[in-house]
Amino acid sequence: MATFDPRANYEFIFGSEQVIARAAKIAKIPKQEFAKPRIKNIDNTTLMQIDTTGPSPVDARKRAYALHDAMVERLNELRVSEIEQRQGPAQKILLETQQKLETAQQQVSAYKRKSGLTSIEQIEILSANIEQLRKQRAELAAQQSQAESRLQKLSRSLGLSPSEATDAFKLQVDQIFQQNVKDYSEATSILKVQLSKFGRNNPRILKEIKRQEAARQAMNQRAKELLDRSPSAQTLTRLALTGASSGRDSLFQNLVNYQSDASGAASQVGKLDQQISSLEARLRLMSQRQSSLENLKRNEQIAEAVFASTLAKLDLGQANIFAAFPLIQIAVEPSLPEKATSPKRTLVLAGSAFGSILTTVGLWVLWIRKPWIKRVAHWIST
Repeated sequence: MATFDPRANYEFIFGSEQVIARAAKIAKIPKQEFAKPRIKNIDNTTLMQIDTTGPSPVDARKRAYALHDAMVERLNELRVSEIEQRQGPAQKILLETQQKLETAQQQVSAYKRKSGLTSIEQIEILSANIEQLRKQRAELAAQQSQAESRLQKLSRSLGLSPSEATDAFKLQVDQIFQQNVKDYSEATSILKVQLSKFGRNNPRILKEIKRQEAARQAMNQRAKELLDRSPSAQTLTRLALTGASSGRDSLFQNLVNYQSDASGAASQVGKLDQQISSLEARLRLMSQRQSSLENLKRNEQIAEAVFASTLAKLDLGQANIFAAFPLIQIAVEPSLPEKATSPKRTLVLAGSAFGSILTTVGLWVLWIRKPWIKRVAHWIST
C-alpha cells in the first residue's frame, strides 16, 4: 500500500519562489542573490538535509535560519487555509446531521403524545398490573366459590333461600310488623285458652277471633309494604323471627352473611374482569404501537450517533492541524563551513592548466602554418 511522505511536499515548498522571496526578505538581501537550497531526504528517517550557500560561512548560516523561518510562516499559512477550507463543508455536514437529529427527536415526542406510549417499560408495567389483577381475581373467585358452597348447604338445612332470609331480617327490624306479630300471637294464645272454656259462638271467642284476624291482616299488609309482595301465611310463619328464637336468628344471619360474601366476591370478580379486559385491550394496542416507537427511537439513536461522530471528527480535524503539514524543527543547528564549497581550488587549477596547454598548442599550430597562410593569401590577391 502506498504511503504518503510529507517531505516530498516540503521539498517543493522549500524551493518555491514564495518561500525563497520571504527568506531573502528575512535575511535582508535581494531575492536574486538568495540561491535555492540543496535538499536531500535521508532514507529510512523523517529527516531532511538542507544546504544553503552564501558569500561567507556566517552569511550561509544566516540564510539557513531565514529559510527555516520563512518555511515555518508558509506552513502556518497553509494550515490556517486548510482549516478554513474544511470548516465550510464540515459545518454544513454538522448542521445537516443536527437537523436530522432534531427531526427524529420531534417525531419520537409527537408519537409519544399521540399514542400515549412514553416508553417501552410502560408495556412491561402494564403487563405486570394485568398479572396482579388476575391473581386477585383468582383469589376472589376462590372466596366466592367457598361462600356459595356454604350458602347452599345452610340454605338446604333451613329450607330457605338467601333472599327469604334477607326478607326475614327486614321484617324483624320493623317495629310495626313486630307489634302486629305480637298482637297476633297474643290473640292466638288467648283464643286457645278461651276455646277450652267456651264455645265458638261465645262473645269472648268472637272478640279474640276478630282481634286475631285484624292482627293477621295488619301483619300481611305491613309485610307487603316491606317486601313489595304479598307473602302467604305459611311464608310469613317461616320468615317470622322473634327475640326468643335466637338460635334460628343466628342461622338466618349466617345465611345472609354467606349470601353477602358470595355476592360481594362475585361483584368484585366482575369488576376485575372488566378491568382486565380493558387493560388487555390497551396492552394489545400499545404492543402494536411499540414497534413504531422502537423504529422511531432507533432512528433517533442513529441520528444521535451520526451527529456525535460528525462532531468528534470535526473537533479532531480542527485539533489535528498538523495532519497534512507536520511540524518541522531543526534537528542539527546550521554549522559554519570550514571551507568554501565553490569554487573548488583543484578544479580552478586544473582548469587553468588545461587552458594554458590549449593556448600554447594553438599558438604553436598557428606558427608552423604561417608560411602556408602567406602563400594562400598571395594566391588569392593575384
